[in-house]
Amino acid sequence: MKNVIAGGDKTTVEAGRVILEAGGNAFDAAVGACFTAMIAEPTLTGPGGGGHFMAQPADSEPILFDFFVDTPSGEVQKSDLDFFSVPVDFGEAVQEFHIGKGSAAVPGNVAGLLHVHERLGTMPLKTVMESAIKAAKTGVALSKTQAYLIKILAPIITHEEEIRHLFAPNGKLLQTGDTIVMPQFADFLDVLTHEGADLLYRGEISRIIADWAQDGGLILREDLEKYEVKERKPLATPFHDFTVLLNPPPALSGVLIDCTFALLSAMQCVKTQRVSLKNLVAAFEETNRIRQERMPVGTLDEDFMTLSKQPFFQTSVDRLNTGLGRSPSPSDAAVAGATTQVSVLDKDGNAASVTTTNGEGCGYMLPQAGFMLNNMLGEEDLNLGGFHKFLPRTRLSSMTAPTIVVDESGPTLLTGSAGSNRIRSAIIQIVINHLCHGLDIEAATVAPRIHLEGNVLRAEPGVDEGELEELEGRYEVDRWQEQNLFFGGANSVTPVGGAGDPRRSGAAIII
Repeated sequence: MKNVIAGGDKTTVEAGRVILEAGGNAFDAAVGACFTAMIAEPTLTGPGGGGHFMAQPADSEPILFDFFVDTPSGEVQKSDLDFFSVPVDFGEAVQEFHIGKGSAAVPGNVAGLLHVHERLGTMPLKTVMESAIKAAKTGVALSKTQAYLIKILAPIITHEEEIRHLFAPNGKLLQTGDTIVMPQFADFLDVLTHEGADLLYRGEISRIIADWAQDGGLILREDLEKYEVKERKPLATPFHDFTVLLNPPPALSGVLIDCTFALLSAMQCVKTQRVSLKNLVAAFEETNRIRQERMPVGTLDEDFMTLSKQPFFQTSVDRLNTGLGRSPSPSDAAVAGATTQVSVLDKDGNAASVTTTNGEGCGYMLPQAGFMLNNMLGEEDLNLGGFHKFLPRTRLSSMTAPTIVVDESGPTLLTGSAGSNRIRSAIIQIVINHLCHGLDIEAATVAPRIHLEGNVLRAEPGVDEGELEELEGRYEVDRWQEQNLFFGGANSVTPVGGAGDPRRSGAAIII
């Protein structure tokens, strides 16, 4: 077995390669790569966000490390909140994003990544962090995807002077190939290697965050002090003679992906090897319907039973098996999805799949720290019951879905994706392409994707035209002219190869 790593940028992947070649394991490499991504993919992730880390150690049971964001406990006085919307132009549509100090939830990335390193890593933290510190000090050349995201997120990342200085020095937004340098962040990372997570949750940075939030925000210093990384048992879903390890509640992603796989299995289409577009779209639609009609609004309870084990699930199966006669399901909120994924499988069989996100960022650089906090309290897809109606110090439900597929021999596919509500559709198609259709991981990644929103079926070029025409009477088919980051960014590895998603300038290395 070889070392294989895939991530959202070549610099991110290179950081993991250095660690693996120096003798680190998959968990060391994933942690180092994630911190490096905070510079190489600065619009997607950062210490001010949250995420999930699926770990399958070679010699023990899998663990899902949950370090997504918590809701704060500051009193909500809407008249005093710094919380507002800004328009973001995606070319085909303009979407409203909610930012401001009042959009920031309690961050988890630093606590989570350092916790994983302490539990499962083998190298000293200083060594793991070297590539990230160097990248922040000397700079990283921006990929085409990162330059595009900087352009469309300009209303957020030019909101105030300090953040403009980072993303638009001399008044001009950074372009493809330009170097982004983050000296303050380099200092933060350097101190972090000595002080550990206490720096952000109990030390100087916690004081800075609490002081910063006093003017229009909600995070209290006590919220940071009480933040905890949760170790959870993954949701294990049988599919096509494999077991798919998924993100469990309170995350939304795992139960929804499990639901779709269970529907496909119940329709018996998996046993025929090929999953037709008609059956895949039907399973997506029924999953959307179940989410809208059967799942509770707000944060998912940690003890929530998987949808495929609920009494109503057989009704959904019967509906699919009797002619697919249904009315369209409601749409989810459609946002870009500022998220990134790292997948690592090492030569000893250790597997790490980790997805982190900063939302779109709250629009303010944190003083003296060199990074921006998240805007998760302003994400419509995470606040379906309405903004600022949460219970304090509650883990928000998330769509992030780091995924590991295993069989009797061990991990056979690691994947995860960016893309907000397209995360699950991208992951499901990667798994089907690889396991059911027999495509190698590169082909499975570049294969054209579809995504269903309400009655609109969006399709990348290359989707079978005959199958699309068959569905046109039922759905409004939106044929895209080229592959686009809208359809996710799935960075995946197998024991024999890896693939970074070209839709988001991903990269992969086999060592």
